Amino acid sequence: MMRNFFGVVTRHWLSLVGATIALLAFVLMVMLVAIELSGFQGGPYLGILTYMVLPMLLAAGLVLIPIGALLRRRAEARSGAGAPPRLPVIDLNNERTRGIVLASVVIGIVAAVVLAAATYRGVHEMETVAFCGTVCHTVMQPEYTAFQRSPHSRLTCADCHIGAGADWFVKSKISGSWQLIAVAFNLYPTPIPQPVHNLRPARETCEQCHWPTRHVGEKLQVRTKFGDDEANSPTQTVMLMKVGGRQGGASTGIHWHVDPGVKIRYQSDPSRQKIYDVEYTAPDGKVRLYKTGDKPDGATEWRQMDCVDCHNRPSHTYKMPAVEVDAALADGRIDKTLPFVKREAVRVLQTAYGSHEAARAGIAKEIEAFYQARYADVAAGKAGAVAAAAKALGDIYAWNVFPAMKVTWGTYLNNLGHSDEAPGCYRCHDKKHSTAEGNKIGRNCKTCHTVLAEDEADPEILKQLRP
Repeated sequence: MMRNFFGVVTRHWLSLVGATIALLAFVLMVMLVAIELSGFQGGPYLGILTYMVLPMLLAAGLVLIPIGALLRRRAEARSGAGAPPRLPVIDLNNERTRGIVLASVVIGIVAAVVLAAATYRGVHEMETVAFCGTVCHTVMQPEYTAFQRSPHSRLTCADCHIGAGADWFVKSKISGSWQLIAVAFNLYPTPIPQPVHNLRPARETCEQCHWPTRHVGEKLQVRTKFGDDEANSPTQTVMLMKVGGRQGGASTGIHWHVDPGVKIRYQSDPSRQKIYDVEYTAPDGKVRLYKTGDKPDGATEWRQMDCVDCHNRPSHTYKMPAVEVDAALADGRIDKTLPFVKREAVRVLQTAYGSHEAARAGIAKEIEAFYQARYADVAAGKAGAVAAAAKALGDIYAWNVFPAMKVTWGTYLNNLGHSDEAPGCYRCHDKKHSTAEGNKIGRNCKTCHTVLAEDEADPEILKQLRP
């Protein structure tokens, strides 16, 4: 049986090449799968080779075999051996034909099983965090780094960017094909724009875990900041965050926006950082239109507000230098007894460097030089603390700034809350949006939080809360 099959395969060079490619691809796949099952972790590139490249070669080789056989038949016809029938006659009573058919069926079944398993595993491989974040290293390095520090770091990229269902799966693969071309031919912009226009609606992704009908209530939040003085004087702000949610038939607190009876639409610039008209439909069906006087011509697209309008960086958050340094001082990565370390840390972080390596070297040099020039006793007596501070600052820079992608401090704004760098809530709650009757969008801070202490050295409220 196999002798008859291999006789057909070797009668034309194209069939022989196809059979050789298919056989080599199959053997390599078996070997690599065996290596993987033994516990070896080869990273995303091994997965790409095993479950994507080699299966494609196997399929291509199998396709070449019948093509070669067809070309051989045509060559024999032109040579005068007689014109073969338009379609081959399959006579299973003929031993040679029966052997070829049986061998083809067996090989076809094996190939189908192998290709099906490889396709399934290949799709799984393409949805891993390692594949999304490290294959296109330079392009995705900023988002991959930020993702690893996020509250969603145990999820996969596909959980939020694709979700359940076939329609968005197909869309993502089409989009991914173009991204592959863009990376291969260096067609991508730097920095990569925020994908606010092609994300799946939050009700189909975010709300599968974060139920809008759940009442969270209030949460205590303590924010510690350090001063720019010599002692890096700490102060604390204590707030009661009214996260809220739905309770008793109505939504309260920050998340009153997601009440099932409330509908909010808006018009904005492409980045959604500048909000023009806002349309609010109350639970009773009454509609109010809040306008600003600076809406440009052509701003006609309306968007219904959902989670990502405020939580626009839920898994890829970049922080500002002062915030990062405060956190490093608070958790001990930077020794808070080093004189002026807060001020100097923020200063050196805002210096432009050409790479992460250059940043680490430059930051270490600047910090060491400062203490050697101004505090020689500290440079000598706390050399380890100074070096640790420089390392922590190098990490902070590498987490937030990516020179190759032109990502720097403030490139990607976070709309959760409001700050000097990002208006966030104030995009709508700015006292500039008003109805024809003169009613303005409210800006009552107590709707979202109650400030119990603000920038106090030793807040009394925390003394009362301590056991």
